[in-house]
Amino acid sequence: MPDHLTDFFAPMPALISAAEATRSLRVGTNVLNNDFRHPVLVAREAATVDLLTEGRLQLGLGAGYVQSEYEQAGLDFDAGGIRVERLAEAVTLIKGLLKGEQVAFAGRHYRVTDHTIFPLPVQRPHPPILIGGNGRSLLTPAAREADIVGFSGITFRRGGAVPDISGWRVSEVDKRMQLVRDVAGDRHLRLELNALVQRVVVTDHRRQAAEELASRWSQLSPEEILQTPMC
Repeated sequence: MPDHLTDFFAPMPALISAAEATRSLRVGTNVLNNDFRHPVLVAREAATVDLLTEGRLQLGLGAGYVQSEYEQAGLDFDAGGIRVERLAEAVTLIKGLLKGEQVAFAGRHYRVTDHTIFPLPVQRPHPPILIGGNGRSLLTPAAREADIVGFSGITFRRGGAVPDISGWRVSEVDKRMQLVRDVAGDRHLRLELNALVQRVVVTDHRRQAAEELASRWSQLSPEEILQTPMC
């Protein structure tokens, strides 16, 4: 489930409904906007969802990017670097709480005093955590802390109003994957790498489909669209 203040279901109740209707389907957020919820509440909700789904939750987190949503909700839309820094602090808190630790934390953005959560999640030490995005500043903490690094390939400029998909090019994907390898070090082999597929076209005519997409996505050629893992 995505997490936007527009025509979408609220993520956590929707995940519970999907899990209730199935036996083995894993459910997840892709991704929660960190600035919409305090990390203590995220940890508590995630643990409860994991328990109620018998250990089927994947917790996806992101830094947020749609300025208009912040403005409508009366939230400050800080610079990207600050949002990423706040997300990094939140991930530290969330992981500690989901592990069952008594967390004491004093950072630039959050302060938590000797807090524990109940219930604890089924999955140990915690449900898999995905951190998703495209910018190098976000992929750096993702490589250090996430179980799953989510490559969206899109950079949203001007407060989320202008999508830049130049990151879909194979050369750009390779650069970001190399960044994750370098930052993750020895833990790289344990990471799951995730590509957010933006378009699926069922066809016997791949070239024609790529040309039609390129007519809408002028930043990419049909050849680049055929090569990208994002569609």
